[in-house]
Amino acid sequence: MGAETTTERAGLRPDLRQRHVRMIALGGIIGASLFIGSGAVIHTVGPAAVLSYAIGGLIVVLVMRMLGEMATAAPSQGSFMEYARTSLGGWAGFTVGWLYWYFWVGVVAFEAVAGAKILQTWIPVVPQWVFSLVLMLLLTATNLASARSFGETEFWLASVKIATIVVFLVVGILFVLGAWPGGSFSVGNIAQDGFLANGPFSVVHGVVIVIFSYFGAEIVTIAAAESREPETAVRKATSSIVWRVIVFYVGSVTLLVMITGWRDIPTTTSPFAAAFGRFGIPAAETVVSAVVLTAVLSVLNSGLYTASRMLFALRGNGWAPKWIADTNRRGVPWKAILVSTSVGYVAVVMNFVSPDKIFYFIINSAGAVALFVYAIIAGSQLRMRRRLEAEAPERLKLRMWGYPWLSRLTLAGTLAVVASMLFVDADTRAQLYLSLVSLAVILGVYFIQRRRSGRERRKTPLRSSRDHG
Repeated sequence: MGAETTTERAGLRPDLRQRHVRMIALGGIIGASLFIGSGAVIHTVGPAAVLSYAIGGLIVVLVMRMLGEMATAAPSQGSFMEYARTSLGGWAGFTVGWLYWYFWVGVVAFEAVAGAKILQTWIPVVPQWVFSLVLMLLLTATNLASARSFGETEFWLASVKIATIVVFLVVGILFVLGAWPGGSFSVGNIAQDGFLANGPFSVVHGVVIVIFSYFGAEIVTIAAAESREPETAVRKATSSIVWRVIVFYVGSVTLLVMITGWRDIPTTTSPFAAAFGRFGIPAAETVVSAVVLTAVLSVLNSGLYTASRMLFALRGNGWAPKWIADTNRRGVPWKAILVSTSVGYVAVVMNFVSPDKIFYFIINSAGAVALFVYAIIAGSQLRMRRRLEAEAPERLKLRMWGYPWLSRLTLAGTLAVVASMLFVDADTRAQLYLSLVSLAVILGVYFIQRRRSGRERRKTPLRSSRDHG
């Protein structure tokens, strides 16, 4: 019988298999934003969108390497929340934990609405809100069943996304080289109107947009805590993110601007559907719509899982109500799941009651959270690495490249992207302002809670002395 893991001591079961974790890592960065949103990015930036995806991807790769270093040295159910707490202080752990939870419950609602829109195009007689609630109920049931049920669902949903991208890459390369029926040598499309067709600043604009597409890669460090070999799972997952970013994102976008001139790439529908149509694949739009639906369901599934586990970890530090820590006989934190999904239900309802006010606020007030999380991960690694080298260097089984300079450069780059949100457009500015409001509220709650608990601790010895007197 092996030693009891940290996860088991917390009341959870390490039910995720290595193949689950591996597929979560592979599919974690592939969402509907790639299949649909890439067209809008290409129109904003031009062919140099390839560069925007590469720069955004580089920042994420470096952040994930730092997170991988910490996660292999000290696997934790709370992942970066716990590293922030031990490295930067309680304020950082509390803030990043609650911001991350808030982000994912908002994403759950957004994806439920997005999935409903796709389903309604196929069955228009059913109202969108019905589809939204059905999707939420289905994925909630999957998460409540067991961690393994979540992992198995994610395995197959991610498999569909990855298979689609692989087919696109293989056929796309043959097409642009003129080796596919109906194709011609079209590599030169990448320089149509000049590579920097919309100017150098458009590349920065693109980075601000695309960096959020990569958010979700860090889920693997949370999921790995519920596997039997968390250190191995995290090390393999974070080490492979370089080629995942290059192949899935940079490779796909490069092919898109080679297959079709960038001005002709659709912005409101999927550019991948248009590309598959050019390949001569029948019912390309329907096929890609089905793939996009699996991507939406995958994000919804992962969002519920991630939000519930972060809420569960927050309780471990006394930052959430005690009853959040309750698990059922299958080791599932069912109350954390229901609380997280209930906020999602409220947000879905708000999409139909007040889409331009309440739903808008929920979605946009978490818009810059990804960058806040990245900045705190970078700051945590700089502190934690220094302590590990002094106290337990043998635990550094995976090391950040070029420490400390590359870590500092990553932190500076992340903060620079945050600052550039002020200059991109009105929507991004609104996201930043609303996200700063969320940040300020959570920090305020932390210091109020800390002050209150400090007063209670000062009163406790007096009560104890009377009790024992």
